Amino acid sequence: MREIVAVDIGGTHARFAIATVADGRVAELGEATTLKCAEHASLALAWEAFAHNSGRSLPDAAAIAVACPIQGDILKLTNNPWVIQRSNLNERLGISHSVLVNDFGAVGHAVAQVEDRYLRHLCGPNVPLPTSGVTTIVGPGTGLGAACLMRRDERYFVMETEGGHIDFAPVDGLEDLILARLRMRYRRVSVERVVSGPGLVNLYEAIAEIENATVKTRDDKALWSMALDGGDVMAAAALERFCLGLGSFAGDLALAHGANSVVIAGGLGLRLADHLPRSGFQERFVAKGRFESIMARTPVKLITHPQPGLFGAAAAFAAQHT
Repeated sequence: MREIVAVDIGGTHARFAIATVADGRVAELGEATTLKCAEHASLALAWEAFAHNSGRSLPDAAAIAVACPIQGDILKLTNNPWVIQRSNLNERLGISHSVLVNDFGAVGHAVAQVEDRYLRHLCGPNVPLPTSGVTTIVGPGTGLGAACLMRRDERYFVMETEGGHIDFAPVDGLEDLILARLRMRYRRVSVERVVSGPGLVNLYEAIAEIENATVKTRDDKALWSMALDGGDVMAAAALERFCLGLGSFAGDLALAHGANSVVIAGGLGLRLADHLPRSGFQERFVAKGRFESIMARTPVKLITHPQPGLFGAAAAFAAQHT
């Protein structure tokens, strides 16, 4: 048994918890502390705030999930101004050992280790995830995360990706019009520009232009509340397009990965747990031409663990060091 600090750093929040790991798995994950990244100038200062809030000395090791590729010595988070220098990270945090993992790599580890009760059925066959083969993991939040989990011979491997940054591919005439408008704003339109928290604002404003409607400028937090409430017609239309886009993207990645299962994750995935089954998500996920029958046989789940990033970071540490 070993205690570690699990950390999950996203574009908006940094989450911390004390975890216990043993025999390659997470034995226990303590209560999470959530801090706003904008209120702390660096990871080290947020770490100190967590230590103060916890009222105890922290373990000498950490598992840290970060929302950026784990490449090179200097890590610049995609949607967060913090910069992490790998070569002096342990010294800055006052620990002897750390493991860094991409945020959706961490979710991949979480999917590999969580109990089935944390995997809610969305569409396709209502069966447990296969114990061998590839699982595609997609998660909208501040950005759009993607990862690939491969299981073989009672072992698993997580492949971290930046799949959310591939080009947005329209499927119908309305999406052609949406893309044309977004190209006026961005040099390149990735899927993340549409299927993410801020992406809902892009959809809302583009649809309003297409409809020749005047709408107020909204931040994504307010717009998401409006869309999920269903009281605003334009916001509801943007949300439906979001779900269609998520279904298309998840299906495309599953084909690219050769996956036999898919898991939806991310803060918005959980928020959409009740809405996705009623939306066009499934129709778009399956609509892959000659591969429709294969897609229809692919189970799609939603991970409902309250802290998949923290759990997954701890699982990544456990898989490597216990």
